[in-house]
Amino acid sequence: MRTLFLAWQAPTDRAWFPVGRLDADTERSLYRFCYTQGVIGAKKLGFHPIASFPTLGESYQSSELFPMFKNRILGSQRRDFAGYLASLGLDTPDPIEILAVSGGERQTDSFEVFPKIEKEADGSFRCRFFLHGLNHMSELAQARAQHLMPGEPLGVSLELNNPKYGLAIQLTSQDYEFIGWTPRYLVTDILKSITKAHDISAAIIKVNTDGVPLNRRVLVEMKGMLPVDYEPMTDNIFLPLANLANRSGQ
Repeated sequence: MRTLFLAWQAPTDRAWFPVGRLDADTERSLYRFCYTQGVIGAKKLGFHPIASFPTLGESYQSSELFPMFKNRILGSQRRDFAGYLASLGLDTPDPIEILAVSGGERQTDSFEVFPKIEKEADGSFRCRFFLHGLNHMSELAQARAQHLMPGEPLGVSLELNNPKYGLAIQLTSQDYEFIGWTPRYLVTDILKSITKAHDISAAIIKVNTDGVPLNRRVLVEMKGMLPVDYEPMTDNIFLPLANLANRSGQ
């Protein structure tokens, strides 16, 4: 069973909230969706239930990937599907892996998909994502990013006063060119990893050509170690909303 979260961006202050959770077992054709407690804060800024998931406290189950997620993947019948898959650094059309790497962003709504970070038995974790914010970088930074090579290490540093999010994680080339950020959803867990000296690293997996949108241009893999007593993505905002309702009813 693999887990993806669905995030929603508020139209006013552009804040992001994890509002849903998808648990998927593709081998058994089992998919479950529920809202998370992050929806509580999102509702205050205008979030409404998704039409295909109308009841906030409900748990939904299907033998097929829900259209809400399936429609965020390029159809395998498309002639450019092979190139699309290659741009994600994938060689098999696993829909969950595609969503985990691509983010499932669409121009028609304010949702984004991201994977749950899994902590291994030895405390390690790894994740892949596309470099964020490249479209906001200077032409010099964009040009430098385009010349990054697979396997090339990146610098990882904490930004304390990001104008949009407060805390953010910056990524730089080895010649100290600031090229962008990690995704927002990784910040809390990376901070936990950074507290363990020398146990965080990032490297280039793939750099796509100019024909690929900037938000899918530079694919990065990050590795790190987490404290023994820490489990990633277990804050209340990531927990099922039904858990809160059940406790309230006791």
